[in-house]
Amino acid sequence: MPTLTIGPHQIDPALVLAPMAGVTDRTFRRLCRQLGAGLAVSEMVTADTRLWNSGKSRLRLAQADDDGPVSVQIVGTEPTQLAEAARRNEALGADIIDINMGCPAKKVCSKAAGSALLRDEALVGRILSAVVAAVTVPVTLKIRTGWAPEERNGVTIARIAEQCGIRMLAVHGRTRACRFRPTVEYDTIRAVCAATEIPVLANGDIIDGPSARHVLDYTGADGLMIGRAAQGNPWIFREIQHYLATGEVVTPPNLEEQQAVLLEHLEGLYRLYGDWSGVRIARKHVGWYLQARADAKDVRKQFNCLETPDAQRKLIHSYFNRVSARQESDQAA
Repeated sequence: MPTLTIGPHQIDPALVLAPMAGVTDRTFRRLCRQLGAGLAVSEMVTADTRLWNSGKSRLRLAQADDDGPVSVQIVGTEPTQLAEAARRNEALGADIIDINMGCPAKKVCSKAAGSALLRDEALVGRILSAVVAAVTVPVTLKIRTGWAPEERNGVTIARIAEQCGIRMLAVHGRTRACRFRPTVEYDTIRAVCAATEIPVLANGDIIDGPSARHVLDYTGADGLMIGRAAQGNPWIFREIQHYLATGEVVTPPNLEEQQAVLLEHLEGLYRLYGDWSGVRIARKHVGWYLQARADAKDVRKQFNCLETPDAQRKLIHSYFNRVSARQESDQAA
């Protein structure tokens, strides 16, 4: 797996955890870095600094104990506002500023932010120029292939980004209108890679080693960005790295490691958010960790009803102990 260069930073491996609102908090980013991600981008934070006093925004800003390099994603529509947000994040310790022009969520696009910006190429240029000029750290950009299937202007946006000084571009292989369906298309990403000299990350429907190999070979991308496939599966970065290096599918983590990582994730959520919020945020993560296990349907339901960290810990311990005992019994039979 090649190393990705973003300004002074060497991202090794060139596997990046995508920014996902409500998912890629400090705890999950750190876990994914431990398990093979070369870089983990923060949840998007509004460019309106007047709103940074909320608890949610404060947790999304750069922190002194973040694992570096720290990439903070900002979202907005006003060049001067985005530039100020970039300056403030740099002052707080951000090593990389990422601009969101890829989010398809209605509440973002309804304000003409996120992937809605792709409709206004002139505004894209003004935003990118303003942010690049405002900071000394490298600026990166995340986009989709266009606004709609009949309006795929990803190559044009990529050229604008290169001219404005963007140091790395991540491209999700769907338009805003497609959201997360239908199947991703990689032709536009391939065209972007051919049309620009800046590093490009391919993003969308990369779920394992074989799909990672296919996307890299087809698009010619410099690296990969992994989003939803990492939910409940932070090992995916290690697995992809192993496959790209050897061509072999790595053995899935054993029960002991699965339990240890899940519990580490829970403890991090309790520390970051406090017991009340941590317990509630933990529910979706545990649902993702256990969704592929046919024997865990009832456990997921029980977990969602628990109100304290201790009760959640006990249920996870109990579940894995039962599974382990069952496996030992099957092997002895």
